[in-house]
Amino acid sequence: MPSPAISRPWPLRDKVAFAGIGTTRYGNFPETDSYGLGCEALNAALEDSGLKPGDIDGLIVSRIPSYERFAEMMGINPQYCLLTETPGRFSAVSLALAAQAIATGAANYVALVYGNNGRSVRMRYGGGDSQWSPWGMTSPGASHAMMWQRHMHEFGTTHADLGPVSVAFRHHACLNPDAVMHGRPITLQQHAEARPICEPLKLLDYCLINDGAVAWIMTTAERARDLKRPPVLLSGYARQDAFHYGSAPPDDFWYPSLSATRSVYDRAGIGREDLQGLGIYDNFSPTVLFSLEGLGFCNQGEGGAFVRDGALQLGTGRWPTNTSGGHLSDSYMQGWGIIAECVRQLRHECGERQIPDAQAMQYICATNIAQSLILRRAA
Repeated sequence: MPSPAISRPWPLRDKVAFAGIGTTRYGNFPETDSYGLGCEALNAALEDSGLKPGDIDGLIVSRIPSYERFAEMMGINPQYCLLTETPGRFSAVSLALAAQAIATGAANYVALVYGNNGRSVRMRYGGGDSQWSPWGMTSPGASHAMMWQRHMHEFGTTHADLGPVSVAFRHHACLNPDAVMHGRPITLQQHAEARPICEPLKLLDYCLINDGAVAWIMTTAERARDLKRPPVLLSGYARQDAFHYGSAPPDDFWYPSLSATRSVYDRAGIGREDLQGLGIYDNFSPTVLFSLEGLGFCNQGEGGAFVRDGALQLGTGRWPTNTSGGHLSDSYMQGWGIIAECVRQLRHECGERQIPDAQAMQYICATNIAQSLILRRAA
Protein backbone atom coordinates (compact mmCIF):
# COMPACT_ATOMS: atom_id res chain seq x y z
CA MET A 1 0.00 0.00 0.00
CA PRO A 2 1.30 3.54 -0.69
CA SER A 3 2.60 5.55 2.23
CA PRO A 4 0.67 8.62 3.35
CA ALA A 5 1.77 11.90 1.81
CA ILE A 6 4.63 13.58 3.66
CA SER A 7 4.09 17.28 4.25
CA ARG A 8 4.75 19.62 7.17
CA PRO A 9 7.79 19.29 9.41
CA TRP A 10 7.25 18.08 12.97
CA PRO A 11 8.90 20.14 15.75
CA LEU A 12 10.60 17.15 17.44
CA ARG A 13 11.78 15.43 14.27
CA ASP A 14 15.36 14.17 14.77
CA LYS A 15 15.89 16.43 17.80
CA VAL A 16 16.37 13.64 20.37
CA ALA A 17 18.68 10.64 20.17
CA PHE A 18 19.55 7.39 21.90
CA ALA A 19 23.01 7.84 23.40
CA GLY A 20 23.41 4.50 25.19
CA ILE A 21 21.76 1.07 25.40
CA GLY A 22 22.19 -1.57 28.09
CA THR A 23 20.60 -4.98 28.59
CA THR A 24 21.15 -7.81 31.05
CA ARG A 25 21.06 -11.54 30.59
CA TYR A 26 17.55 -12.97 30.42
CA GLY A 27 16.42 -15.93 32.47
CA ASN A 28 15.69 -16.85 36.10
CA PHE A 29 17.79 -14.94 38.64
CA PRO A 30 16.39 -15.37 42.18
CA GLU A 31 19.65 -14.04 43.65
CA THR A 32 18.76 -10.48 42.59
CA ASP A 33 15.67 -8.30 42.07
CA SER A 34 14.38 -5.59 39.74
CA TYR A 35 16.63 -3.00 41.40
CA GLY A 36 19.75 -5.08 40.90
CA LEU A 37 18.81 -5.94 37.33
CA GLY A 38 18.02 -2.30 36.58
CA CYS A 39 21.38 -1.16 37.96
CA GLU A 40 23.14 -3.74 35.82
CA ALA A 41 21.37 -2.53 32.68
CA LEU A 42 21.95 1.16 33.41
CA ASN A 43 25.64 0.60 34.15
CA ALA A 44 25.88 -1.14 30.78
CA ALA A 45 24.16 1.82 29.09
CA LEU A 46 26.51 4.27 30.80
CA GLU A 47 29.50 2.26 29.58
CA ASP A 48 27.97 2.12 26.11
CA SER A 49 27.57 5.90 25.97
CA GLY A 50 30.72 6.94 27.82
CA LEU A 51 28.68 8.84 30.40
CA LYS A 52 28.86 8.67 34.20
CA PRO A 53 26.03 8.48 36.77
CA GLY A 54 26.59 12.14 37.64
CA ASP A 55 25.77 13.13 34.05
CA ILE A 56 22.23 11.75 34.37
CA ASP A 57 19.76 14.48 35.34
CA GLY A 58 16.55 12.73 34.27
CA LEU A 59 15.25 9.33 35.36
CA ILE A 60 12.24 7.28 34.27
CA VAL A 61 11.79 3.78 35.73
CA SER A 62 9.29 1.00 35.03
CA ARG A 63 8.59 -2.15 37.10
CA ILE A 64 11.15 -0.90 39.63
CA PRO A 65 9.19 -0.14 42.82
CA SER A 66 10.84 3.16 43.86
CA TYR A 67 12.69 5.69 41.74
CA GLU A 68 14.06 7.14 44.99
CA ARG A 69 15.68 3.88 46.03
CA PHE A 70 16.94 3.22 42.51
CA ALA A 71 18.46 6.70 42.22
CA GLU A 72 20.13 6.23 45.59
CA MET A 73 21.64 2.93 44.47
CA MET A 74 22.98 4.48 41.26
CA GLY A 75 24.19 7.73 42.81
CA ILE A 76 21.85 9.87 40.70
CA ASN A 77 20.20 13.11 41.83
CA PRO A 78 17.98 14.04 38.88
CA GLN A 79 16.03 17.22 38.31
CA TYR A 80 13.37 15.22 36.45
CA CYS A 81 12.09 11.80 37.55
CA LEU A 82 9.09 9.57 37.01
CA LEU A 83 7.83 6.11 37.96
CA THR A 84 5.48 4.77 35.27
CA GLU A 85 2.75 2.19 35.37
CA THR A 86 3.84 -1.35 34.60
CA PRO A 87 2.10 -2.39 31.31
CA GLY A 88 4.30 -2.74 28.25
CA ARG A 89 2.63 0.14 26.48
CA PHE A 90 4.60 2.39 28.82
CA SER A 91 7.88 1.63 27.05
CA ALA A 92 6.92 3.91 24.16
CA VAL A 93 5.04 6.28 26.50
CA SER A 94 8.24 6.65 28.54
CA LEU A 95 10.29 7.32 25.43
CA ALA A 96 7.93 10.09 24.33
CA LEU A 97 7.98 11.67 27.80
CA ALA A 98 11.78 11.61 27.82
CA ALA A 99 11.88 13.23 24.38
CA GLN A 100 9.57 16.00 25.56
CA ALA A 101 11.66 16.58 28.69
CA ILE A 102 14.86 16.83 26.66
CA ALA A 103 13.34 19.04 23.98
CA THR A 104 12.00 21.49 26.58
CA GLY A 105 15.20 21.58 28.61
CA ALA A 106 13.74 19.83 31.66
CA ALA A 107 16.71 17.43 31.51
CA ASN A 108 19.84 16.94 29.43
CA TYR A 109 20.49 13.20 29.82
CA VAL A 110 17.51 11.00 30.68
CA ALA A 111 18.03 7.41 31.80
CA LEU A 112 15.05 5.13 31.17
CA VAL A 113 15.25 1.84 33.05
CA TYR A 114 13.01 -1.23 33.02
CA GLY A 115 13.66 -4.07 35.47
CA ASN A 116 11.56 -7.21 35.79
CA ASN A 117 12.14 -10.22 38.05
CA GLY A 118 8.73 -11.70 37.32
CA ARG A 119 9.98 -15.21 36.62
CA SER A 120 12.02 -15.67 39.78
CA VAL A 121 9.21 -14.39 42.01
CA ARG A 122 6.65 -16.43 40.02
CA MET A 123 4.60 -13.39 39.09
CA ARG A 124 1.19 -14.28 37.66
CA TYR A 125 0.16 -12.45 34.52
CA GLY A 126 -3.36 -13.71 35.05
CA GLY A 127 -4.51 -17.15 36.15
CA GLY A 128 -5.80 -18.31 39.52
CA ASP A 129 -8.17 -15.78 41.02
CA SER A 130 -7.06 -12.98 38.69
CA GLN A 131 -9.90 -11.12 36.98
CA TRP A 132 -8.66 -9.65 33.72
CA SER A 133 -12.05 -8.23 32.86
CA PRO A 134 -15.61 -8.12 34.22
CA TRP A 135 -16.45 -11.03 31.91
CA GLY A 136 -14.31 -13.43 33.94
CA MET A 137 -11.25 -13.69 31.71
CA THR A 138 -8.28 -14.61 33.86
CA SER A 139 -5.41 -13.44 31.68
CA PRO A 140 -4.44 -11.17 28.78
CA GLY A 141 -3.98 -14.36 26.76
CA ALA A 142 -7.69 -15.05 27.06
CA SER A 143 -8.65 -11.64 25.70
CA HIS A 144 -6.22 -11.98 22.79
CA ALA A 145 -7.59 -15.44 22.05
CA MET A 146 -11.08 -13.97 21.83
CA MET A 147 -9.86 -11.20 19.53
CA TRP A 148 -8.20 -13.73 17.22
CA GLN A 149 -11.32 -15.89 17.27
CA ARG A 150 -13.26 -12.85 16.12
CA HIS A 151 -10.67 -12.16 13.41
CA MET A 152 -11.05 -15.72 12.13
CA HIS A 153 -14.84 -15.35 12.09
CA GLU A 154 -14.75 -11.95 10.40
CA PHE A 155 -12.03 -12.50 7.80
CA GLY A 156 -11.57 -16.24 7.39
CA THR A 157 -8.10 -16.38 8.90
CA THR A 158 -6.99 -19.51 10.75
CA HIS A 159 -4.63 -20.51 13.55
CA ALA A 160 -2.17 -21.61 10.86
CA ASP A 161 -1.85 -17.97 9.76
CA LEU A 162 -0.02 -17.28 13.04
CA GLY A 163 2.63 -19.92 12.39
CA PRO A 164 4.91 -17.82 10.16
CA VAL A 165 5.10 -15.17 12.91
CA SER A 166 6.29 -17.57 15.60
CA VAL A 167 8.64 -19.43 13.25
CA ALA A 168 10.26 -16.22 11.94
CA PHE A 169 10.86 -14.83 15.42
CA ARG A 170 12.29 -18.15 16.64
CA HIS A 171 14.61 -18.16 13.61
CA HIS A 172 15.85 -14.72 14.66
CA ALA A 173 16.35 -15.90 18.26
CA CYS A 174 18.54 -18.70 16.94
CA LEU A 175 20.78 -15.99 15.42
CA ASN A 176 20.88 -14.12 18.75
CA PRO A 177 23.20 -15.70 21.33
CA ASP A 178 21.53 -13.72 24.14
CA ALA A 179 17.99 -14.93 23.38
CA VAL A 180 16.26 -17.23 25.85
CA MET A 181 15.27 -19.55 23.00
CA HIS A 182 18.63 -19.46 21.20
CA GLY A 183 19.39 -22.86 19.67
CA ARG A 184 15.77 -24.07 19.72
CA PRO A 185 14.34 -23.72 16.19
CA ILE A 186 10.71 -24.56 15.54
CA THR A 187 8.69 -25.53 12.48
CA LEU A 188 5.21 -24.68 11.28
CA GLN A 189 4.16 -28.21 12.22
CA GLN A 190 5.44 -27.75 15.78
CA HIS A 191 3.51 -24.48 16.01
CA ALA A 192 0.33 -26.22 14.84
CA GLU A 193 0.77 -29.15 17.24
CA ALA A 194 1.82 -27.16 20.32
CA ARG A 195 -0.07 -27.54 23.59
CA PRO A 196 -3.36 -25.59 23.59
CA ILE A 197 -3.54 -22.77 26.12
CA CYS A 198 -6.67 -20.74 25.36
CA GLU A 199 -8.56 -21.59 22.20
CA PRO A 200 -7.52 -20.94 19.50
CA LEU A 201 -4.06 -19.92 20.83
CA LYS A 202 -1.36 -22.45 21.68
CA LEU A 203 1.92 -22.42 23.57
CA LEU A 204 4.02 -21.00 20.73
CA ASP A 205 1.63 -18.06 20.34
CA TYR A 206 2.49 -16.83 23.85
CA CYS A 207 5.34 -14.59 24.99
CA LEU A 208 8.05 -15.75 27.37
CA ILE A 209 8.23 -14.91 31.08
CA ASN A 210 11.75 -14.15 32.30
CA ASP A 211 13.86 -11.90 34.52
CA GLY A 212 15.97 -9.14 33.01
CA ALA A 213 16.37 -5.41 32.51
CA VAL A 214 16.82 -2.83 29.76
CA ALA A 215 18.13 0.73 29.96
CA TRP A 216 18.29 3.53 27.42
CA ILE A 217 20.00 6.90 27.79
CA MET A 218 18.57 9.72 25.70
CA THR A 219 19.77 13.24 25.00
CA THR A 220 19.72 15.83 22.22
CA ALA A 221 20.97 14.83 18.81
CA GLU A 222 23.74 17.43 19.11
CA ARG A 223 25.04 16.06 22.42
CA ALA A 224 24.80 12.48 21.22
CA ARG A 225 27.20 13.17 18.35
CA ASP A 226 29.99 13.77 20.89
CA LEU A 227 29.52 10.40 22.62
CA LYS A 228 30.87 6.90 21.94
CA ARG A 229 28.21 5.40 19.69
CA PRO A 230 26.57 6.50 16.43
CA PRO A 231 23.42 8.43 17.40
CA VAL A 232 20.06 6.89 16.65
CA LEU A 233 17.44 9.58 16.20
CA LEU A 234 13.80 9.59 17.24
CA SER A 235 12.40 10.86 13.96
CA GLY A 236 8.74 10.67 14.91
CA TYR A 237 6.16 9.18 17.21
CA ALA A 238 2.38 9.03 17.24
CA ARG A 239 -0.12 7.86 19.81
CA GLN A 240 -3.88 7.35 20.00
CA ASP A 241 -5.65 6.26 23.17
CA ALA A 242 -9.00 4.48 23.10
CA PHE A 243 -10.68 3.68 26.41
CA HIS A 244 -14.29 3.18 25.36
CA TYR A 245 -13.50 -0.54 25.66
CA GLY A 246 -11.19 -0.24 28.65
CA SER A 247 -12.48 -3.42 30.30
CA ALA A 248 -12.72 -5.73 27.30
CA PRO A 249 -11.17 -6.20 23.86
CA PRO A 250 -12.94 -4.59 20.90
CA ASP A 251 -14.24 -6.36 17.85
CA ASP A 252 -11.97 -4.30 15.59
CA PHE A 253 -8.65 -5.23 17.28
CA TRP A 254 -7.54 -1.64 17.96
CA TYR A 255 -7.77 -0.96 14.22
CA PRO A 256 -9.09 2.65 14.43
CA SER A 257 -6.61 3.76 17.08
CA LEU A 258 -3.69 2.02 15.38
CA SER A 259 -4.68 3.53 12.06
CA ALA A 260 -4.53 6.98 13.67
CA THR A 261 -0.85 6.42 14.45
CA ARG A 262 -0.07 6.34 10.72
CA SER A 263 0.60 10.05 11.22
CA VAL A 264 4.05 8.90 12.39
CA TYR A 265 5.20 8.77 8.75
CA ASP A 266 4.30 12.40 8.19
CA ARG A 267 5.92 13.42 11.48
CA ALA A 268 9.14 11.56 10.74
CA GLY A 269 9.33 12.55 7.09
CA ILE A 270 9.82 8.87 6.27
CA GLY A 271 7.45 6.65 4.30
CA ARG A 272 6.87 2.94 4.72
CA GLU A 273 9.10 2.04 1.81
CA ASP A 274 11.99 3.92 3.45
CA LEU A 275 12.03 1.43 6.34
CA GLN A 276 14.34 -1.56 6.46
CA GLY A 277 12.74 -3.40 9.38
CA LEU A 278 10.14 -3.45 12.13
CA GLY A 279 9.85 -3.97 15.86
CA ILE A 280 6.35 -5.08 16.87
CA TYR A 281 5.04 -5.62 20.39
CA ASP A 282 4.36 -9.36 20.31
CA ASN A 283 2.88 -10.36 23.63
CA PHE A 284 0.89 -12.87 21.56
CA SER A 285 1.30 -13.78 17.91
CA PRO A 286 -2.04 -12.28 16.75
CA THR A 287 -0.91 -8.84 17.94
CA VAL A 288 1.66 -8.82 15.14
CA LEU A 289 -1.02 -9.22 12.48
CA PHE A 290 -3.23 -6.60 14.13
CA SER A 291 -0.25 -4.21 14.06
CA LEU A 292 0.57 -4.81 10.40
CA GLU A 293 -3.05 -4.25 9.44
CA GLY A 294 -3.46 -1.17 11.61
CA LEU A 295 -0.37 0.59 10.23
CA GLY A 296 -1.34 -0.16 6.63
CA PHE A 297 1.23 -2.74 5.62
CA CYS A 298 -1.78 -4.71 4.40
CA ASN A 299 -5.54 -4.32 4.49
CA GLN A 300 -7.57 -5.30 7.52
CA GLY A 301 -8.10 -9.04 7.50
CA GLU A 302 -5.13 -9.70 5.20
CA GLY A 303 -2.44 -10.10 7.87
CA GLY A 304 -2.34 -13.88 7.56
CA ALA A 305 -1.77 -13.78 3.81
CA PHE A 306 0.78 -10.98 4.25
CA VAL A 307 3.10 -13.03 6.48
CA ARG A 308 2.47 -16.43 4.89
CA ASP A 309 5.53 -16.52 2.61
CA GLY A 310 8.09 -15.35 5.16
CA ALA A 311 7.65 -11.59 4.85
CA LEU A 312 8.84 -11.05 8.45
CA GLN A 313 11.90 -13.32 8.34
CA LEU A 314 15.40 -11.96 8.01
CA GLY A 315 17.08 -13.01 4.78
CA THR A 316 13.91 -13.94 2.92
CA GLY A 317 11.29 -11.28 3.69
CA ARG A 318 10.89 -7.61 2.86
CA TRP A 319 10.00 -6.71 6.45
CA PRO A 320 12.39 -8.39 8.91
CA THR A 321 10.64 -8.01 12.25
CA ASN A 322 11.74 -8.52 15.86
CA THR A 323 15.21 -9.57 14.78
CA SER A 324 16.27 -10.37 18.37
CA GLY A 325 13.44 -12.93 18.62
CA GLY A 326 10.90 -10.56 20.16
CA HIS A 327 8.77 -11.38 23.17
CA LEU A 328 7.94 -14.78 21.69
CA SER A 329 11.53 -16.04 21.57
CA ASP A 330 14.11 -13.53 22.85
CA SER A 331 12.77 -12.15 26.13
CA TYR A 332 9.68 -10.58 27.62
CA MET A 333 10.84 -7.06 28.39
CA GLN A 334 7.50 -5.46 27.48
CA GLY A 335 8.64 -3.47 24.47
CA TRP A 336 11.83 -2.16 26.04
CA GLY A 337 14.01 -4.89 24.56
CA ILE A 338 12.38 -4.60 21.13
CA ILE A 339 13.14 -0.88 21.00
CA ALA A 340 16.71 -1.59 22.15
CA GLU A 341 17.03 -4.07 19.27
CA CYS A 342 15.88 -1.41 16.80
CA VAL A 343 18.59 0.92 18.10
CA ARG A 344 21.25 -1.77 17.79
CA GLN A 345 20.12 -2.58 14.26
CA LEU A 346 20.52 1.06 13.31
CA ARG A 347 23.98 1.12 14.89
CA HIS A 348 24.82 -1.97 12.80
CA GLU A 349 25.79 -4.06 15.83
CA CYS A 350 23.67 -7.19 15.40
CA GLY A 351 26.08 -9.66 13.85
CA GLU A 352 24.37 -12.62 12.17
CA ARG A 353 20.95 -11.06 12.58
CA GLN A 354 21.91 -7.66 11.14
CA ILE A 355 19.55 -6.14 8.58
CA PRO A 356 21.84 -5.03 5.73
CA ASP A 357 22.46 -1.27 5.78
CA ALA A 358 19.56 -0.56 8.16
CA GLN A 359 18.79 3.16 8.12
CA ALA A 360 15.24 3.41 9.52
CA MET A 361 13.11 1.15 11.73
CA GLN A 362 9.53 1.35 12.96
CA TYR A 363 8.20 0.20 16.34
CA ILE A 364 4.47 -0.58 16.71
CA CYS A 365 2.50 -1.25 19.89
CA ALA A 366 -1.10 -2.42 19.56
CA THR A 367 -2.85 -1.68 22.85
CA ASN A 368 -5.58 0.71 23.91
CA ILE A 369 -2.72 3.21 24.08
CA ALA A 370 -1.75 2.55 20.45
CA GLN A 371 1.65 3.88 19.46
CA SER A 372 4.22 3.91 16.73
CA LEU A 373 7.78 5.25 16.57
CA ILE A 374 10.24 5.72 13.74
CA LEU A 375 13.93 5.62 14.55
CA ARG A 376 16.65 6.63 12.10
CA ARG A 377 20.40 6.26 11.92
CA ALA A 378 22.01 9.71 12.03
CA ALA A 379 23.80 10.75 8.86
